[in-house]
Amino acid sequence: ESRVLREGYGENAWHGPDLKTALADVTDATAFWRPAAGRHSIAEIPLHHAYHARNVRAKLTGVDAEPFILEGDDWFTLDDSSALSWKEVLEVVALQQERLAACADALSAGRTKSPLSDAERFDLALGITCHAVYHAGQIQLIKRLAAGS
Repeated sequence: ESRVLREGYGENAWHGPDLKTALADVTDATAFWRPAAGRHSIAEIPLHHAYHARNVRAKLTGVDAEPFILEGDDWFTLDDSSALSWKEVLEVVALQQERLAACADALSAGRTKSPLSDAERFDLALGITCHAVYHAGQIQLIKRLAAGS
């Protein structure tokens, strides 16, 4: 599970930029740029992913998730005057990914118990990894669109 999680965030996956790599060269201005009205900015995407990484960790352990950094759920509207700066968004996603990876390591080593079967745990790890990879591609596209605007 840990290796699968790293494939989507932070290990320079063979398939192209993982989520961490896709975010690495995003500027403050590009982070909050919207490709069109009603579309998500780059800043909103990793925050959305961090929210779900937190939820996956809760499901893996059977322990309720701690409150998220912002009120609400799933998608959070951000702009350059939001409560969170781009740097803070990056810190939130890194923290949630780090906690998720540590949880998977603890489960694998038997230091933490899960109410889920091995197959259910693997499905969650694979699912959140696919989520990260999907959004990495989305971010790459938005960066290209922003550069051409």
